[in-house]
Amino acid sequence: MSFHRSIAFVFALHGAAAGSLATRIPWLQERLDLGAGVLGLILLCPAVGAFIGMPTAGHLAHRFGGRTTTRVLLAFWCAVLALPALAPSVPVLFVIFLLYGVAAGMCDVVMNAEGVALERHLGKPIVSGLHGMWSVGSLVAGGAGVLAAHLEVDARLHLGGLALVLVVVGVFAGRGLMPAGPEAAAAPAPRRFALPTKAILAIGVVGFCGTFAEGASSNWAAVYMTEVTGAGPGLAAAAYTVFMLFMAGTRLAGDTLVRRMGAVAVARIGGALAALGGLLVATGASQAVCVAGFALLGLGLATVVPLVFATAGHIGRTPGEGIAGVATITYLSGLTAPAVTGMVADGVSYQAAFGLIAVMALLVVVRAGALRHRPSGRPAAVAEPVLAKG
Repeated sequence: MSFHRSIAFVFALHGAAAGSLATRIPWLQERLDLGAGVLGLILLCPAVGAFIGMPTAGHLAHRFGGRTTTRVLLAFWCAVLALPALAPSVPVLFVIFLLYGVAAGMCDVVMNAEGVALERHLGKPIVSGLHGMWSVGSLVAGGAGVLAAHLEVDARLHLGGLALVLVVVGVFAGRGLMPAGPEAAAAPAPRRFALPTKAILAIGVVGFCGTFAEGASSNWAAVYMTEVTGAGPGLAAAAYTVFMLFMAGTRLAGDTLVRRMGAVAVARIGGALAALGGLLVATGASQAVCVAGFALLGLGLATVVPLVFATAGHIGRTPGEGIAGVATITYLSGLTAPAVTGMVADGVSYQAAFGLIAVMALLVVVRAGALRHRPSGRPAAVAEPVLAKG
């Protein structure tokens, strides 16, 4: 298995774990009799856990090696997927969701660092396509989860069985990850708790704006269609699906776009398209126009986060440290976006909330120059084996 295919599998498995749990939240809510307020606090825990765990991920990868750390954290993350359905009480569920976030965030950092290292080795952009594989994994697993919920499959059986499958597949996929080269051994040791540098903060601003627009759009798409356009449940869900499909498809094509146009141009065009999409949603006179707006939002925002991660990985002292810095900022954005959007929608209007999303997309256009970077020289070529031994 090639290095590229192996890391693509890792991203898809990470996305599958995330997409699966999201479909069984109603089961958890019913089983533990969770009110809306308590559920909201529980759903904040993964972002808080990730925020805590991510800054230490680069140090672990440096100490134990990126390939080993990625394999262990991926197995840990997939295994934790089985735990929420087993929680006997609300306090235990809080702890599990914090642990879930720690595992997800740390794995996110190290697998993106591995992707950037491989991008350097290959001498061509690949990170957008890897994020596209994450989206594909999330969509496929989410669809399977919807089917399991529709068939009333017990979530303990669904998530437990899926966790076992993902761990096993992850073990085999991880064997093909690229081994560390001489440049990794010579790299400086990351700080144990890596806070963003000024350069990383500049990139992080782009990531914050892109993640805010992405998180707010995905979380509020169905609600907006229902409350503002009067759409039924099917059309409301279709708006979210269109958003995610356009995002996944664009990410898969994103590396080709970056090779032809450059990261800054891709981000600026994407931000402009997303801003137009936000305006279409906010001012849309019909359901069809709003759905078109969500398609443009998915299309335009798709490459922002992959480009932010790739750029930070190239300019950081180490890929893991650079990515940890911007990931901390983007997770903070993802944590606040749904709540801020909800407050604007409640205090002003839903249209104003999507006007704010359009403004965030425009800020991506303004700040996209931070994504201009000059990667260090490409390491000496390493022949890709048919299967790299773990």
